[in-house]
Amino acid sequence: MTSHPTTLRPDGDPAAFHRGVAAGFTALVESTAADDWDAPAPVEGWTARDVVRHLVEWLPALLESGAGVTIPSGPSVDDDPVRAWRVHVDGVQTMLDDPASADLVLRNPHLGEVPVPDAVSRFYSPDVFMHTWDLATATGRPHGMDADLAATLLAGMEPLDEMLRHSGQYGAKVEVPADADPVSRLMGFVGRRPA
Repeated sequence: MTSHPTTLRPDGDPAAFHRGVAAGFTALVESTAADDWDAPAPVEGWTARDVVRHLVEWLPALLESGAGVTIPSGPSVDDDPVRAWRVHVDGVQTMLDDPASADLVLRNPHLGEVPVPDAVSRFYSPDVFMHTWDLATATGRPHGMDADLAATLLAGMEPLDEMLRHSGQYGAKVEVPADADPVSRLMGFVGRRPA
């Protein structure tokens, strides 16, 4: 994936940010061979198919319960992970591209009240970005992740280290060499073993 400093910013336009981040993940999904979907992923107990399942399932549930927003769903990830992802990602993008989405508010006991586009930019699009590494690693392909975005996300997450660990969403931090690239440092921070 080519670096797009104007679009790959979590504090920029949510639709552009999602479009840029999702493009890298979509390219991996669409080029994954049928026999690679059951390959082990770097998340313990997950396969490549489970990486897609995670992303297809958690955001729609959050938006439905907290904002009354329904994202279209495709076939199950078990039946057709490529089509399941495509329907999902297109649905998220359509919502973000609609100017009316700016008026949608997510209400959540852990997050408070957050405009839906901001919630997608803060929580979902970065998750897609980080899981790009998981899918690439599971299928033995280059991740193509933007180093500047990795550095930006890591800088934003490091001050929240203790809270993130207690959330149960991240594994124990994995130490990486001090001169490691930004993507390796980010993935080590969230509990992956980039080496």
